[in-house]
Amino acid sequence: MVQETYLITGAGTGFGKGIALGLAEQGKKVIAGVETMSEVSALVKEAKEKEIEIQVEKLDVTDPADRERAWTWDVDVLLNNAGISEGGSLVDIPEERLRNQFEVNVFGPILLTQKIAKAMVKKQRGKIVFMSSVSGLMADPLSGPYGGSKFTLEAFAESLSKELQEFNVQVSTINPGPYLTGFNDREFEAWRTWRDNPEERIFDYTQLAFPYEQFDPEELIKEAIKVMTGETNDYRNVIPKAMGSMIKKRQKELWDKKTDENLGERHEMVQKSIDIEPATTPTKGIVNKIKDKL
Repeated sequence: MVQETYLITGAGTGFGKGIALGLAEQGKKVIAGVETMSEVSALVKEAKEKEIEIQVEKLDVTDPADRERAWTWDVDVLLNNAGISEGGSLVDIPEERLRNQFEVNVFGPILLTQKIAKAMVKKQRGKIVFMSSVSGLMADPLSGPYGGSKFTLEAFAESLSKELQEFNVQVSTINPGPYLTGFNDREFEAWRTWRDNPEERIFDYTQLAFPYEQFDPEELIKEAIKVMTGETNDYRNVIPKAMGSMIKKRQKELWDKKTDENLGERHEMVQKSIDIEPATTPTKGIVNKIKDKL
């Protein structure tokens, strides 16, 4: 039986690196796509130290030349994991930052997927996984740019799954909740790169932080590998699973929401962004309370 080849984008940090190394540790043939050459060197060194065999390639999904080179690889399972998070109010975020959010999270991955998917169609087999987010299923204030990109990715993934089913190509999504990789906290620091007039902003971003307690990412990596290898064949994979009920509740609430309700009041999630400290993890005493709320 021919060994499957796994391509993971955004494998230089966070979930992507953990999943790539985890698959390689299981003896899988892995191509780890990273954004920069410095990340290539760093990951090659780390894999060597861990005595893990892995192929590391520069793959910036927004770079046409990198995409073209990736199309020459024989890929059986693709994880579109590369992504960034641009936080901030939709009325404050500068145009170039909003466009960049969609270039990296939507257009780059979809353009990369196109020819890889066509190769899978010719083989009549393959799997495409999109690293979405719970923010692709429910929207919070101050995360509209990131959430918007993930909602878009959800629509693209659903359409693609229906288009490719007759060709025996599987499509699924992974929807991580709040895990402490640094990614979520960087979202609420993105405003530091803005080239705008701070006096015209409606929010003071120096006072805001990611509004959720964050968990150890090892759980996500373990469950994501199950999705990649086919140990689970669910289309949508919310991790942690406990967040599923919260998401469904939030989606249902929109059907009854009135446009004039709570006007003049600060939204509770904006207030929590003000109150919480960055990189907050749940203490043992409140873990059960959080799970009950979820």
